[in-house]
Amino acid sequence: MSETLPPCPECSSTFTYEMGALLVCPECGHEWSSSDAPGDTGGDKVIKDSVGNVLADGDTVTVVKTLKVKGNPTGIKAGTKVRNIRLIEDGVDGHDIDCKIDGFGAMQLKSSVVKKA
Repeated sequence: MSETLPPCPECSSTFTYEMGALLVCPECGHEWSSSDAPGDTGGDKVIKDSVGNVLADGDTVTVVKTLKVKGNPTGIKAGTKVRNIRLIEDGVDGHDIDCKIDGFGAMQLKSSVVKKA
């Protein structure tokens, strides 16, 4: 077994293994196809919202579910509009949107909790 497998695209773990046609990460449980392995495309990463629309820098998005914010008793309510987003490649823990929300300040969001407005 001289072939090295790519790291997990979700958590970057190097302990991936093959299970049939899929690659599996034992640390986070993420499964993906070996043809979907990162680095094969060589292009920019496409970031999509919760319904599959492609996001771009400067878009306006709407939060689709209420989010808890550490240190704030109310959190961000569903339906809150966020203007002028910036997409980031190296966000912490899967956060790929950098934005400023009125009443909360600068923060990062996951694209899976927003919808393009």
